[in-house]
Amino acid sequence: MNFRRILAGAAAASAVLALTACSSDAGDADATATDEAEAGTVRMWVMEGSLSEESQQYLADEFAEENPGSELKIEVQQWDGIVSKLQTSLASKNESPDLVEIGNTQTTTFTTVGAFADVTDMKKALGGDDLIDSFVDASTVDGKIYAYPFYAGARGVYYRTDLFEKAGIEVPQTIDDFTDAVIDLQAKNPDAVDDFSGMYLAAVDPHGVESYLFAQGFEYAKKDGDTWVGQASSKTSLAALENLQELFQSGTTYGLDSQAGQKSFERYFNENKTGVLIGTGNIGTKIDQALWDEDKVGVFAIPSDEPGVPGATFAGGSNIGLATNSQNPALAKKALETIFGEGFQARLAEEGWVPGNTAYGDAVSGPFGEIAGEIVANSKLTPNSPEWGVAFGSTQLNEFFTRIAKGEDVAAVAKAFDEQLDTALNK
Repeated sequence: MNFRRILAGAAAASAVLALTACSSDAGDADATATDEAEAGTVRMWVMEGSLSEESQQYLADEFAEENPGSELKIEVQQWDGIVSKLQTSLASKNESPDLVEIGNTQTTTFTTVGAFADVTDMKKALGGDDLIDSFVDASTVDGKIYAYPFYAGARGVYYRTDLFEKAGIEVPQTIDDFTDAVIDLQAKNPDAVDDFSGMYLAAVDPHGVESYLFAQGFEYAKKDGDTWVGQASSKTSLAALENLQELFQSGTTYGLDSQAGQKSFERYFNENKTGVLIGTGNIGTKIDQALWDEDKVGVFAIPSDEPGVPGATFAGGSNIGLATNSQNPALAKKALETIFGEGFQARLAEEGWVPGNTAYGDAVSGPFGEIAGEIVANSKLTPNSPEWGVAFGSTQLNEFFTRIAKGEDVAAVAKAFDEQLDTALNK
């Protein structure tokens, strides 16, 4: 079996059967959580930036307490190159982790090729109808569920209230007002800071950029029958990209920031070098507490073109699946019960994530928690195609947005990107 070749044709139903047939352990993964689980070690892959060290330790301790003699070993993975790593590891009976956090844009790619075990029978025990619907849908193939929502990263706006006040800028009510406010803030630079940026916006932060674009109606692609058709050069999407280029040129100094710089972009906010961030709820926990205490931080949903109505933003977040090649499937299901238990779900919320079980969403801390539910309700995902997770990782999107940030002709860049989309999504 060639797992990489299977992924290239991920949409084919035969691929699901091929991977399942090739795994002698696939039947073992059907063990229910109530089956007797032998003591052992469950390997769980989580992505960089998902869980704090404190939450990782909490989860490991809870699992050990609930399953004496067993261990939950959490291994942190990098987002860069994760698809290739999963292609190799999940296909191996010896190397496969037991539980895997997988980004929601990659979920369809792996659930459609048999990489994860059928865990439909666990839905009620893990949260039932309180689980994030769109994430469950993305993990469902032919009526069977292969992963469950780990957390959602609602994206909103953090802004420096003191800088807005000094610059005489009101909280924007529409997406056009937002664009104008950011550009105005950079021009006025109220504290006369060297290299001040109205907002942090970088081509290497595709989900932040997408949130700005989606609020204006931008679409990557739409389905026409069975065919995906690129939409980057449509009238609405092109207008959004032109506004994006204007922001890159006049509203931010970080358009070409490095990936290393983007990973801790909140520091620019803390250091008074920028006045606006687009970020998930957990970013609020990384903003200096002194700024919160001095009432210098405000939050609002990215607006749409209709005053007072939130715009659509990228619904960041992850699902978690039980690998078909798990060596400890029954024990891994016990770990899923710990993950979806009230204690850990509340911890996710306290760290700023919308937990997979929305019944515990009220625990989302701070002012961001007051708008998180509304943001998630108005959010959208990238095209729900198995090929998206393979063909459009961070590299391709970074290149697309970098060309916009560098000032290339927007229409030409969009047309070329549509051609990429048409080819890749219709394999």
